[in-house]
Amino acid sequence: MEKETVLVGLSGGVDSAATAVILKEQGYHVIGATMIIWDPSLPVPKGGHQKNACLAPEKEDLTEVEEITKKLGIDFLTVDCRKEYKQTVLDNFRLEYSCGRTPNPCVLCNSLIKFGVLPSAAAKQGIKFDKFATGHYARVEKDPTTGTYLLKKAVDNSRDQSYFLHRLKQEQLSHVLFPLGEKTKPEIRQKAREAGLKVADKEDSMDFYCGDYNDLLNFPNKPGDILTTEGQVVARHNGIWNYTIGKRKGLGISGFAQPMYVVGIDAKKNQVIIGPKEALYKKYLRADNLSWVAGYPPAREFDCDVKIRNLHVPAKARITVQEDGHLTALFEQPQLSITAGQSAVLYDGDIVLGGGIIL
Repeated sequence: MEKETVLVGLSGGVDSAATAVILKEQGYHVIGATMIIWDPSLPVPKGGHQKNACLAPEKEDLTEVEEITKKLGIDFLTVDCRKEYKQTVLDNFRLEYSCGRTPNPCVLCNSLIKFGVLPSAAAKQGIKFDKFATGHYARVEKDPTTGTYLLKKAVDNSRDQSYFLHRLKQEQLSHVLFPLGEKTKPEIRQKAREAGLKVADKEDSMDFYCGDYNDLLNFPNKPGDILTTEGQVVARHNGIWNYTIGKRKGLGISGFAQPMYVVGIDAKKNQVIIGPKEALYKKYLRADNLSWVAGYPPAREFDCDVKIRNLHVPAKARITVQEDGHLTALFEQPQLSITAGQSAVLYDGDIVLGGGIIL
């Protein structure tokens, strides 16, 4: 029987490298692909802060990818995704911050660039492959009853990345492999060591960009008021994009009997609202731009667990899917720092149902 070919997204890190190792051991014909997203024209300072980030010069990572592919004896190609990345991820990033929201660029990048543009562009280059694989910690299973593909949490909950993948569609999931979903990080590093790969002990990438986000936003100052929840103006700001819900340090305020936090951002009035920590707790959120893993919601109303950011412990909530294309979530217990622009991701146990962007 002819071997199935798998295109593996290689980043130069240990997770994607171990993915290639595992798939090769399983008998697949493996081809490595790296997406180029760094635009040298971006007005950002040069320095060490650019390391261990997705958005950074790829020269060092490409060298490591080439070493990995030579060591494993697999073919390798690069795919230029700079135009699509700028239009889809960076332009959205700037738009969201200008509107007083805090986006998660990794969510869009995964669904539209890494699992969209990258394999599609590779196919247009004449690369033939049966499956696409990445080093994400998640799992995909086919439901024998419905025939739909299920996106599930990783076995190692501390490494789970299903939050970032919740916008993947059925067509994408039908061709995806996640070999790390059943593994732990120590197991993956050991797998890379056994394969003789230098990246076995490489640090994890920590963010999509490790510098000051203002490098990417590059907005002119737009001064406005910082005021309390009672409406008292206590300071000025130079731009609402410098603030996010829950921010405490650098507010330029004093004289309060208790610590004060950013509890709201009013883009229309160009105002930042501050209050005590208890004002950060909310029981309710609205979200739009919905995406359902199965292609449709489980029901018009249902109970599930909701994550309001990647490191949030899922909280029980009652979901109502509205006819106008958004959902509401009513939590059993108030949640800290529900933030507009972040993704609310819905879970039924370890199964990802879908999610939306918090309004």
